[in-house]
Amino acid sequence: MGKSSGAGSTELRERSTRVRYQQSYATNRLRPRGTGSAPGSPGAARCRPPCRPHLRSARLRPPDTDVRRLRRAGRGRVGTRSAPQGREGPREIRREDVKGCESGRGRTDRTGQDGTGSPGRSAGESPLSKERESSIQPGQRMESLPEAVLIRILASIPAVDLMLACRLVCCQWKNLVDGAALWILKCQQEGLTGAESQEDAENWQNFYFLSKKRKNLIKNPCGEEDLQHWGEVENGGDGWKIEELPGDFGKEFPREEVHKYFVTSYEWCRKAQVIDLRAEGYWEELMDTTQPKVVVKDWYAGRSDAGCLYELCVKLLSENEDVLAEYKSETVAIPQDNDASWTEISHTFSNYGPGVRFVRFEHGGQDTLFWKGWYGVRVTNSSVTVEP
Repeated sequence: MGKSSGAGSTELRERSTRVRYQQSYATNRLRPRGTGSAPGSPGAARCRPPCRPHLRSARLRPPDTDVRRLRRAGRGRVGTRSAPQGREGPREIRREDVKGCESGRGRTDRTGQDGTGSPGRSAGESPLSKERESSIQPGQRMESLPEAVLIRILASIPAVDLMLACRLVCCQWKNLVDGAALWILKCQQEGLTGAESQEDAENWQNFYFLSKKRKNLIKNPCGEEDLQHWGEVENGGDGWKIEELPGDFGKEFPREEVHKYFVTSYEWCRKAQVIDLRAEGYWEELMDTTQPKVVVKDWYAGRSDAGCLYELCVKLLSENEDVLAEYKSETVAIPQDNDASWTEISHTFSNYGPGVRFVRFEHGGQDTLFWKGWYGVRVTNSSVTVEP
């Protein structure tokens, strides 16, 4: 009887202990984190499950996540067991892997290719950029070309682009554009001659630009547009008149392209033109430092049956129209019964100093018999040019 009562009490105690354990376990699972009793408190001791291995359930053991993850990956357990057949196991780390990681690329061999046989590249690099990079070889770059070849390439570029764009690319291009060899070649290619004796690079460059810009700055020099573009016209006697060559008691002009001329009357007739050099493309620095030549030319003739007078006056003016240089011909007297041949008069301005901005051209004349009509001097093909 004693034994049965003792065994019953022991079973009752174990059953009560199991019930308390299940209740405490359910309470801990339903309680949010951080709401348990503080360590060391009576509540914490009551809620802690008893440490009895035979009471633990298999469901209470935390899953071995690492082992399960490795099994899913097919790598087997961590240890000496080999990987399953058909799957690649962990391989040995090589020195090439470390170098590839340091350079930001994958593992490459000596030929620059990865395990797939394609050129190695970083993850963020596109195949197009790699193709462009591989297509440009060091021997094909502009800076690696011989200087003579680079000069020939630059010589095919317009002069304005050479000065405003190519000259700013790099020091090498700037030196080539500022040098003489490039401009000598451009002069030869475009048939510009007359500078063979010049050795200074700046003179060659200026020679090219001035030769390309060379033109007659006088507008309507032969009367094709009547008196248009001519100002300060002084109409003495019967005034100015335009006639066809050769005219009465006259001769043909030496140049076939000239077909008309201006003729004066029995009192002084004058006309003038003022040329704006900046408007014609000759910048201030060029006129102040280089001071190119200003060449003035004019043609005059008289009738063979009448005498006449002729004058020419040309002035170089400043911004404020101050006279910086002047040329005035003597009054040319053509007698009656002359041969009516055409005569050229010219003058060249040089070393005239800085500040020239305008050129004023004026010519005129009259006859000496005071006959009514147009028996005075004849003028045509006037010109003002800026030359190197």
